[in-house]
Amino acid sequence: MTRKAVLFSEMTPGATQEDEFNHWYDTEHIPPRMQAPGFVSAQRFRNADGPAYLALYELQDKCALLTPEYKEIKASSGESTRRIVAGAKDVTRYIGEEISSWKNPQAHNASSSEAALVYAVFFTVPAPRTEAFDRWYEEDHIPTLLDCSDWLAVRRFRIVDGEPQPFTHLALHYLATADALQSSAREQANNSPWRMQLAQEEWFTAHSGVFRGIGQPFVAART
Repeated sequence: MTRKAVLFSEMTPGATQEDEFNHWYDTEHIPPRMQAPGFVSAQRFRNADGPAYLALYELQDKCALLTPEYKEIKASSGESTRRIVAGAKDVTRYIGEEISSWKNPQAHNASSSEAALVYAVFFTVPAPRTEAFDRWYEEDHIPTLLDCSDWLAVRRFRIVDGEPQPFTHLALHYLATADALQSSAREQANNSPWRMQLAQEEWFTAHSGVFRGIGQPFVAART
């Protein structure tokens, strides 16, 4: 069974390279990938609390990153790519396979692509605790968050490859406004008895970031 996948690629441009970095990303880096088989779309974001940029690629499945076409795109990178990559820092790259997708019935038919922000949450879950973690997230955490009408959607992924951290799970929360993060629904979700019980376990540490969408989504030439 094939699963939808995402490529989560984050980096901070060099101190004097931000303008060049953005031009390169929009004109040289993403467009060729939209020609590669299995690439569906891409959206760029800026970290709401720092200098990092995120590119989120939607893939038909993880095999999109193994095609000869994609390998050729990577191999043919030019001088500008080498210069930008050499100057970048805090680089992360994670591949996730989708394991579930939720949409808020209160969201008035808004789609995740219309979200103003994406709240990304990573966990490293020990294998013996995966079932308990998944049950809490899907039976308790997500339903409570979706009581907030600005919490448009949630997608969950199992990380199959990536660096620099050994994360195992990623949740992408699509928000209409930043107010959702201060909502009573989120407060209730974060203080539920089920979550509080799991939070006592040593591994239970979330790594998160809030990202604002920039520019228009890129859409693949073929999907």
